[in-house]
Amino acid sequence: MQVESYVNLGDWNSIGPAARAAEEAGFDLVLSSEIDHDPFIPLAFTAKATERIRIGTNIAVAFPRSPMVVANTAWDLHTESGGRMFLGLGSQVKGHNERRFSVPWSPPVPRMREYVQALRAIWRCWEKQEKLSFEGEHYNFTLMTPEFSPKPTGLAPIPVATAAVRPAMIRMAGRICDGVKLHGFATRKYLEEIALPALNEGLSKSKIDRRNFHISGGGFVATGETEEEVAKQLETLRYRVAFYGATRTYHVVFEPHGWVDLGMKLHEMAKKGLWNEMSKEVSDEVLHEFAAVGTYDNLKSAVEKRYGGLTDSLLMWFSDKTKAGLQQEVVRDLQSIPCEFEGFATEW
Repeated sequence: MQVESYVNLGDWNSIGPAARAAEEAGFDLVLSSEIDHDPFIPLAFTAKATERIRIGTNIAVAFPRSPMVVANTAWDLHTESGGRMFLGLGSQVKGHNERRFSVPWSPPVPRMREYVQALRAIWRCWEKQEKLSFEGEHYNFTLMTPEFSPKPTGLAPIPVATAAVRPAMIRMAGRICDGVKLHGFATRKYLEEIALPALNEGLSKSKIDRRNFHISGGGFVATGETEEEVAKQLETLRYRVAFYGATRTYHVVFEPHGWVDLGMKLHEMAKKGLWNEMSKEVSDEVLHEFAAVGTYDNLKSAVEKRYGGLTDSLLMWFSDKTKAGLQQEVVRDLQSIPCEFEGFATEW
């Protein structure tokens, strides 16, 4: 299994040292997210501070950005990192697209499918010096002159993964992408009964070998050196479960458990702005379905029980006081858990 870390988006001075520390600890990926800061700029600092670790977005919101803009940015990060870029994209929900980003909303699955296809057409134009000719319902790219074409890199293609919660987007990811980023708001029951059957349906129609397809996420991790540290992380996760559970789009995760009523209650509380009270509605029973829980010395068994056989990669972090040697030991333990992913395809 691969282990992912992330960078502090709001402090550029800390990004380089943190990325080097993650590489030294043995992490496989270091990621940035689009939350309250741009997700791409931190990866430039990360690329220059490291040599081995793969870098990527987890995720960048796609639709407010033209595929051409994302293609340029990802290409530069891939080139400057020596081929280590991993592009994770997400559609976000309708309200955020329309009211936070002020972009039109349309059914996200066909639009995201075109988005990924357009990126690959642009990159192939640059790398193979082919004519740019992509025409779809949502995106059209037919003009590329030599002055605006980056030089070929000789590197493998940039892997693309899409974030997905509902079956249609998961199915699409399996059919055309190099990976899928499952939401942390997920339970094992949801993965087994809803997410993975949809993914396998998509993969059955794909040219990508499962060994080259990367499944990441699908739950949270609550850990630490002591039980007190674990309990503190669990309380943080309790809020996150309540926060995500208030989004009706994500209620598909509650469905296998019969918890949709909980989701609707959280949704109504969010509409009233009762954010600080929502956590109380998430019981310990519900909370533990969403996370692998354990101190460092028994985390491997907890992760195997929660994720084993389902995903290839998980996101975790250490407290600032966790010694480097202990971090390396924990990461190695998790990496010894078997998974199906072997590496991204390298052929254009």
